[in-house]
Amino acid sequence: MTDLALPAPDHWTVYFDGSAVPNPGRMGLGVVMTDPGGQHHTLSQATHAIGCNNEAELRALMAALEALKLRGVNKLCAYSDNSVLVVQLTDARSKPITRLAALFDEARALLSSFEQAQLLWVPRHRNLEADALARAAMGLPTKPLAKPSKRKRR
Repeated sequence: MTDLALPAPDHWTVYFDGSAVPNPGRMGLGVVMTDPGGQHHTLSQATHAIGCNNEAELRALMAALEALKLRGVNKLCAYSDNSVLVVQLTDARSKPITRLAALFDEARALLSSFEQAQLLWVPRHRNLEADALARAAMGLPTKPLAKPSKRKRR
């Protein structure tokens, strides 16, 4: 997993996130897509299904990929703060999550349908807009930013 590789100038950039509340529970999807010219396009959608956070993340990625296909996009760099999802989709040696295997297969097929598609992990603080969109889809407020630890140094 690489942190913040820069996409090529002709690639779309995608940040996506999914939320399940409670976990498992109802799911919200959030996506921020930026075209090569710098214009932002967003997606914020609630699902009618119940699932876990990993399923919500997968569904957010798939919604983004389907939206990009409709726009005729064929090159992208996608970022997720879910390391499990990134490893499952990029490392053939990873042990599959049995319950979500079919959904992972569907996401892999969608990714491979692009001329160039890269999926990378980013720290959570670099994915705040997609997270906010996923939570907004369910009518939830944005998560507060984590405050620095006040541990005493010795």
